[in-house]
Amino acid sequence: MEMPFDPWSPGFVADPYPAYAALRAGGRAHWFAPTRQYLVPHHADVSALLRDRRLGRTYLHRFTHEEFGRTPPPAAHEPFHVLNGHGLLDLEGPDHTRIRRLVAKAFTPRTVERLEPVVHRIAAELVDGLVADGGGDLLTRVAEPLPVAVIAEMLGIPASDRPLLRPWSAAICGMFELNPDEETARRAVAASVEFSAYLRELIARRRGEPGDDLVSALIAAHDEGDRLTGQEMVSTCVLLLNAGHEATVNTTVNGWWTLFRHPEQLAALRAGEVPLSTAVEELLRHDTPLQMFERWVLDDIEIGGVTVERGSEVALLFGSANRDPARFDDPDRLDLARADNPHVGFGAGVHYCLGAPLARLELAASFGALLERAPGLRPVREPRWRPGYVIRGLEELLVTP
Repeated sequence: MEMPFDPWSPGFVADPYPAYAALRAGGRAHWFAPTRQYLVPHHADVSALLRDRRLGRTYLHRFTHEEFGRTPPPAAHEPFHVLNGHGLLDLEGPDHTRIRRLVAKAFTPRTVERLEPVVHRIAAELVDGLVADGGGDLLTRVAEPLPVAVIAEMLGIPASDRPLLRPWSAAICGMFELNPDEETARRAVAASVEFSAYLRELIARRRGEPGDDLVSALIAAHDEGDRLTGQEMVSTCVLLLNAGHEATVNTTVNGWWTLFRHPEQLAALRAGEVPLSTAVEELLRHDTPLQMFERWVLDDIEIGGVTVERGSEVALLFGSANRDPARFDDPDRLDLARADNPHVGFGAGVHYCLGAPLARLELAASFGALLERAPGLRPVREPRWRPGYVIRGLEELLVTP
């Protein structure tokens, strides 16, 4: 089949869903030469492979780069890889189990519950500011500042330092796009160095003067003599910021753009005919913020008659899985009341998103505040999509209340 997948095309990024349908119709695993990956478009396969321990986010717990047939990253990129490689998202085996257990001791459901009034207060203040100004960019006025403020509040980062966080995060996340260029890598390395230095200083202060914040809780977390190392704490804090807001920002903005294009569904939501929590899950499914998640193949596997050998990489297409008609009735239709909704937006298996409860809280708070405080919210003009495909979102969304 002719390959419909073109992640560097603005047209594809704006609407990848017809291409996904063609991929699903064409088979279960497709070799994509430009990124040297197998594309996996079906919900059943994506869901199963997320749980399959023959795949991993890294291979370094079992193989050297050379043994795995891969070239080590350039030495100049080391600060990024050290930072990324010690975070939960890119660890496997006993290190992942140990760190996740320790982080879970600090990042509990009660932590999220305690944040609920703070999240709702921040969301209300941001929306009130947008309304008072007669509108503006929903991305920079509400969607971005809410999760950044919440994570900063959790970590105990002073308000005066918070403007540093989003640019650092954006620079680091550039490396998660397909085939990042050297300038992207340079920015990611610089951000990794600066952010790490900032957090080491913050952690050192908290060691001397513990507070009621997540950094202090991470320092205190221990289990049978195990503690987080300094690097693991730094990497965990960066991951909480990056993973903790990129998806939330894009779900908020992409979600509102989806609602504006489905006025009957938006009217039902505004009238209270649909539970907000159900609507948030459907927006996560219908236009998934993280379109692709990659895994290394640690032992040979077979997908739909295709043998995928050890050393290969698979690209699990979340956006396609969440529109798979084999799992979702009428999947291209936005149905805010959809009850049976096992979307893979938060992943699955051992790497299931630790911050999913917090993301759901933030999304419910921001959508709820906008529905209540800006009941006539509407777009000013059609937005443009950012060029990134993996973390897919709009450049801006200008609105008027």
